[in-house]
Amino acid sequence: MSYQCFRRELSVFTSEKPLHIDIPVKLADLKVAFSVADLAFEGDLPAPIFHLQLITRDVADSNGKAQVIVVFHTNAGHVTLHDDAYNTDRMVMTGNPYKELIFDLMKRGVQVELCGATAAVHKWGNADLLPGIKVNTDAMARMSQLAQQGFVEITEWD
Repeated sequence: MSYQCFRRELSVFTSEKPLHIDIPVKLADLKVAFSVADLAFEGDLPAPIFHLQLITRDVADSNGKAQVIVVFHTNAGHVTLHDDAYNTDRMVMTGNPYKELIFDLMKRGVQVELCGATAAVHKWGNADLLPGIKVNTDAMARMSQLAQQGFVEITEWD
């Protein structure tokens, strides 16, 4: 299945079949916070990252303004690690396979955060993280704070 979205058109093609969009959504101003505790997959791509790509593309297509924050915690915190820390934590020698996806999200304007409680449990320090990752006190407090600031919460679970 291919995911092609055509800008400013009301049709999307999946596979070879046209799909008419009955409710086109324009996002002029968006404040959204993703809570990611685990990685579910859409094929080989982590679904939360795919969804973050979609929402940032939707905002761009609408010429809107967005504040998009993603908080990785619990079983998903490892996506924020640099290669050596990832290898040590995951007991592999591959490096972090998600790092380019994370850097792409940052280029799209997404603020990427790691739960401080998750980091503490895993004994990760700031030096273990990819450049640009911000650490919050803990995911639950941060998501509560963002809700109070008017962010819509999207929870990503496996």
